Amino acid sequence: MAVPEFDRVEAPRLVLRRLRAEDLDALVAYRNDPEVARYQSWSDYDAQRGRQLIETMSGRQPGEPGWFQFAIALKDTDALVGDCALRVDESDPRLGEIGFTLSRRHQGQGLGTEAVRALLGYVFGTLGLHRVIGVTDAKNGAAAAVLERVGMRREAHFVENVFFKGAWGDEYQYAVLGREWAQRS
Repeated sequence: MAVPEFDRVEAPRLVLRRLRAEDLDALVAYRNDPEVARYQSWSDYDAQRGRQLIETMSGRQPGEPGWFQFAIALKDTDALVGDCALRVDESDPRLGEIGFTLSRRHQGQGLGTEAVRALLGYVFGTLGLHRVIGVTDAKNGAAAAVLERVGMRREAHFVENVFFKGAWGDEYQYAVLGREWAQRS
């Protein structure tokens, strides 16, 4: 299956686009914020990691097997306020996983919900995936609420399934099918 060339996805207040070199300072700033990184796999996010992410993504297309990181930018200023990701399964490219991160300053304004809705619209509409999951730390109520608001159903509560930042943690798994997304949209 040919993967279409990615340009951008527009939402009412946001644009999902490629990460750019000029996003580096904002990317490092919010990813290095302990509150933002609290439920993420990274800590001590530095400019070298940010540059590497931006460079790696410049040679990839969303829809290819593996992870693709999208910039979440404000539509009116193009300022980077977060990022979201799509992982297409390597053994079955009809299956995907999403994730999202917003700067602390831009949380609690509905921007995460707007970004994830736009991402799912692209994933099911343009890429034609069959099923998408989202996994979140069970303590991350804000992320779970976003996944529920966009119409994903909680399918699993994994108890102490991950050793994360020095302790065993629980995770929730959410999912939505392409046909379910189409019925709601």
